[in-house]
Amino acid sequence: MSLVLDPAAQDLLFREARTANTFTDEPVTDEQVQAIYDLVKFGPTAFNQSPLRVVLVRSSEGRERLVKHMAEGNQPKTATAPLVAILAADNEFHEELPALLPHFPQAKDMFFSERPVRESAAGLNAALQAAYFIIGVRAAGLAAGPMTGYDAAGIQKEFLDDDHAPLMVVNIGKPGEDAWFPRSPRLSFDEVVKTV
Repeated sequence: MSLVLDPAAQDLLFREARTANTFTDEPVTDEQVQAIYDLVKFGPTAFNQSPLRVVLVRSSEGRERLVKHMAEGNQPKTATAPLVAILAADNEFHEELPALLPHFPQAKDMFFSERPVRESAAGLNAALQAAYFIIGVRAAGLAAGPMTGYDAAGIQKEFLDDDHAPLMVVNIGKPGEDAWFPRSPRLSFDEVVKTV
């Protein structure tokens, strides 16, 4: 069975999409970021918990504060990307559950009263949302450069708080010159999918 999604959209979101390592200086607008969020907010999370939180780094001062926490190989591209997003998991997401899950408001206390349970749930579900975010960036005709090479404790202290755990840093913009590394191999269908 073929996919319903147009082949050009399949290419944009998946086949031709790559992790960008250089960017042009064309700005990423607030309107583009709003459109990305308005699309990806509908991605599913358990109990509709929606724990992803995003810190947009636009200012030169904020950029300097962030770059010093990035791994050496990630510093130049983070310093020059038009927009950088710090994606984090909100470990106190349960406070929003009565509004996000109005038909089951008791889920807040029934399932998420203990911090370790919340941290596990927030990490998994915010990671799902981070993947949706990357797809949303691609849907906006932009390239994403997600990275986990950084000092997590430093970023948490500098930009977040004890209730928010950084998941990844994503450079965003139009791809620049020599933006792509050669595509790495992928596992085959048979290596990944088993039927029982």
